[in-house]
Amino acid sequence: MQELELQPADYRSDIEPTWCAGCGDFGVISAITKALSELKIKPENVVSVSGIGCSSRLPLFLKNYSMHVLHGRAIPTAIGVKLANPELTILVEAGDGDLFSIGSGHNPHAARRNIDMTVMCMDNQVYGLTKNQISPTSREGLFGSLTPFGSIDTPINPISYMLTFGATFVAQTYAGNLKHMSDIVKKAIAHKGFSFVNIISPCPTFNKVDTFKYYKDKTIDINEQGHAELNNLQKALELASKDLEHYYTESAKVPIGIFYEDTAKPTYEEKMKMVKAKYNASKDTNPQVFIDECKVVSV
Repeated sequence: MQELELQPADYRSDIEPTWCAGCGDFGVISAITKALSELKIKPENVVSVSGIGCSSRLPLFLKNYSMHVLHGRAIPTAIGVKLANPELTILVEAGDGDLFSIGSGHNPHAARRNIDMTVMCMDNQVYGLTKNQISPTSREGLFGSLTPFGSIDTPINPISYMLTFGATFVAQTYAGNLKHMSDIVKKAIAHKGFSFVNIISPCPTFNKVDTFKYYKDKTIDINEQGHAELNNLQKALELASKDLEHYYTESAKVPIGIFYEDTAKPTYEEKMKMVKAKYNASKDTNPQVFIDECKVVSV
């Protein structure tokens, strides 16, 4: 019997999104469902993990298994799921605050270990769910409920961060370009290793500066412009250094596309398999087996 092909709609739950009208995250969910259907990954083999924030509501609107966890703790939870069942496709869907403020300490360790998962950051440069505070990626001078005179913080560069941490797939896309976003998300999920995608996802309610209108003619595809040597880390860092130039120079473009991909580095799960094979690891979970082995060692 021939198996029916899954369509993007087959990955959507019955829960309707509660985002504000015009939110960039609507496009993100479309990109994810399109990517999963094209990769032919069954919903029951996908686990979405999110923290707290507007973007972190996304797993509620998907039909696959989901975990909505503590603020900033999506990545360590996702690591636990992946190590428990390496066959699953793991997606982390979170925002710039969740990933680069309270949860920032988890990024370098998941990246350097090359855990096979895809982390998608819906970057709107503002805290939307808590009603308009600046985020780690907010531009200087941005007004918020707690910064009535404009932010004086220097924004972080998510692309440079993740390249430095050792992520083996680093890309950026834009929620206003569904074709590009779907293609990038698909390639990120297909990549074996730690994938990070920064998704520029404008907030129509609170961020009145970094809007869809602002980004309409700002983005430039670095891959179409000739960046094809994707395993060149130095070149990727050079391109990433220009990511925030548009905050300070009106004529500057916003680079989107794949900055870096390393397909040679083994994943953490593959390394675990090698260790288990080398030391004849047993699936026997009887604690008495471990106790008896320790007795032998101590003698």
